[in-house]
Amino acid sequence: MSAAIPEVPGAEKARLSNLDRWLPLWIGLAMIGGVALGHFVPGVSTFLESLEIGGVSIPIAIGLLVMMYPVLAKVRYDKVAAVTGDKKLLVSSLILNWVAGPMIMFVLAWTFLPDLPEYRTGLIIVGLARCIAMVVIWNDLACGDREAAAVLVAINSVFQVFAFSILGWFYLTVLPGWLGLDTQGLDASIGTIALNVLIFLGIPLAAGFASRAIGERAKGREWYEEKFVPAISPWALYGLLFTIVLLFALQGEQVVANPWDVARIALPLLCYFAIMWGVGMLTGRALGLGYARTTTLAFTAAGNNFELAIAVAIGTFGATSGEALAGVVGPLIEVPVLVGLVYVTLWLRPRLFPKEATQFPDPAQVSQSR
Repeated sequence: MSAAIPEVPGAEKARLSNLDRWLPLWIGLAMIGGVALGHFVPGVSTFLESLEIGGVSIPIAIGLLVMMYPVLAKVRYDKVAAVTGDKKLLVSSLILNWVAGPMIMFVLAWTFLPDLPEYRTGLIIVGLARCIAMVVIWNDLACGDREAAAVLVAINSVFQVFAFSILGWFYLTVLPGWLGLDTQGLDASIGTIALNVLIFLGIPLAAGFASRAIGERAKGREWYEEKFVPAISPWALYGLLFTIVLLFALQGEQVVANPWDVARIALPLLCYFAIMWGVGMLTGRALGLGYARTTTLAFTAAGNNFELAIAVAIGTFGATSGEALAGVVGPLIEVPVLVGLVYVTLWLRPRLFPKEATQFPDPAQVSQSR
């Protein structure tokens, strides 16, 4: 049944599409298919690893670009200036991402994996790599503020270039030394990080901005949002599913061969995603940011840049290292957990933000253009 939905930030008037409605099923099948492909088809992971340039996997890059472009093409860039004036949002995001996130992952890694230094180091690297890519999907599905998400991932990208190596040195060498724990070095060049940011954020961001500017100038905003956006929107989820298949195929053999290790790595990751999302939601509500921006704050805090974490782990410790396995397990846990948190967020929407309840679409409805 279709119902009229008042216009609010991050919500449109449409029923949940079949692709969106069964998203958990599609993601589950993509994960299973990827593991089966990597485990049962000889040479698949080796072939995929060979398709790299400068440590960047070309197939995964293509999948992520296809995934991110539709979402960034939906952003109303003329509203971005209003987001940059929201100091509560920007400051809280910086604190959650660059102070709380790495520290929480450090504590969880040492708490759950004190006897497994390779996996522990891999998790700490995941905690240092703040999300600049897949978070736009979770934010969009949860009806977060698209413009705010674009601003926050851009800020994270800038901080990532300059802060990743410094924080890696601090959390793997300096802080453990102060606490009398084992220390570990990290080799992550600014060039590698900058290339990662350019590919996974710069290209789709530029394409999205150009699409809106050219489309609106040629056909008008009404055509752009009612015709063009719905036409390209499904490709975001196609790209997501394609990327998931590739990620699981790359490590299919290791996942099957080391199920107990994967389970031990998964436990602190589960705690991490839940804690970061929960702290983000509570912080946004306490600051009075409203549902849309609180949702954006929570998901940008909970997500991680697994592309960068995996690239650094492989470049520093090798493709078959425990650090690389921990990096790969990151998105394997992040994807289903954050999909689940999308549904939890939508369920909590009228409960945590009752004053905005009349503005929200029916919980059973989300825009088909998402």
